[in-house]
Amino acid sequence: MTEHRAKVRMYRHGLGDCLLVRLARDGDRDFNILIDCGVILGTSDARAKINRVMENVVAETGNVIDLLVVTHAHGDHVSGFLQAEPIFRKLEVGQVWMAWTEDPTDSFAKSLLDGGGKRRAVDALQAVAGDMQAAGDAAAGERIAGLMDFFGIDDVPFGAAGSRATTEDAVQVARELAPEGKLVYCKPGQDPYRPPGAKARIMVLGPPRDHDLIRKSTPSTKAPETFDMAADAPQGSPPPGVEGRPFSPLFTLPLDVAQTLPFFQDRYWNQSGEAGWRGIDDVASSALDFAIKLDNDTNNTSLVLAIELDGDSVSSDPGRDVLLFAADAQVGNWLSWKGVKWTKPEGEADVEGLDLVRRTIVYKVGHHGSHNATLKDYLLSMERLRIALNPVDEVMAGKKRWDHIPLPSLEAALREQAKEGLVRADENGVTGPRITEDPLFYEVVV
Repeated sequence: MTEHRAKVRMYRHGLGDCLLVRLARDGDRDFNILIDCGVILGTSDARAKINRVMENVVAETGNVIDLLVVTHAHGDHVSGFLQAEPIFRKLEVGQVWMAWTEDPTDSFAKSLLDGGGKRRAVDALQAVAGDMQAAGDAAAGERIAGLMDFFGIDDVPFGAAGSRATTEDAVQVARELAPEGKLVYCKPGQDPYRPPGAKARIMVLGPPRDHDLIRKSTPSTKAPETFDMAADAPQGSPPPGVEGRPFSPLFTLPLDVAQTLPFFQDRYWNQSGEAGWRGIDDVASSALDFAIKLDNDTNNTSLVLAIELDGDSVSSDPGRDVLLFAADAQVGNWLSWKGVKWTKPEGEADVEGLDLVRRTIVYKVGHHGSHNATLKDYLLSMERLRIALNPVDEVMAGKKRWDHIPLPSLEAALREQAKEGLVRADENGVTGPRITEDPLFYEVVV
């Protein structure tokens, strides 16, 4: 296939996102977009793998990235800016896009997690994870440590005394790649961007400028918006909160264990060992709860882009086809799209967020196919969907104790909805007229 409106290359370097999108332009080279570049902490030979990816990017683009998109500050999306920093520093970058939540001058963004608070929180939680493991609660300690891996970057020489580099360090490198005046902090509903000469325009759907929606990471209890995780549990396994307990045992510490940990000694007991007003018979793991919240809230700050393509649709329905890049957006981010509208962009008909979802033909699966991304009704509305791309590594997710990544019930729905296939980075042999397989990547041409 030589004619194309767009090419989407999903790299297969591990559990992490790196996507090269090329948009056709009349009489000129393609407009090159690189969306994220990262792999989860703990990946073997991470630096070598990311550098192979970036060498391929350079070869395919002639060392020119017209638009670099940084969706959010998790290591599996940004580690490459440090691990392949010499390559990035030599790129010719036209502009850099980040979400408004990364804007240091935005007072609302700063209020979500003040100043350097994220780095301090991550450091404190990593210390708590070590304390829990030392106290004999290895499961909870490993669970916290696994969540904190999203904020760490390894396999790079960085920091005093061998200190671990962080996602903040990687995001700063990306900022510095933008030419003066070309660092853009994007807001949902901003004017569509049409690259010069391109047969496409780019629309920003999220993250929402709404505190409650940013904080809404999990589906509602009474009417869950996502696919059913309980349906994927083994038969006979008890649901969370059995026997009247307010928390699943996964999120609970025995009292005698909690009393040995500095985190809880400082916050739940005074120096004489009395619990005071905070004492409860079973101490819920506040540290684990906070770690999960920090992780989810960061996912919900994901910059979400919809790229509308000019030309004939793959269906008979009116309106342009769409490429949807949801990053790691979770429930609140998705719900916000229904309120995003554009009034006669380029002088044409009005455009609504949910209509962009409905017209999606290629979907980059949110958050590696987790249980609290990809809203059920939204996926089922994708009437034109041809291909779903999931940059997942299920083996690595299992090592991190991230159960249900990917979620089986969601995977089944993706395979049913995507008429030409679900393409997973960790699976071989996916074929189709629009799909090219390579050991380093899958590429879709539309």
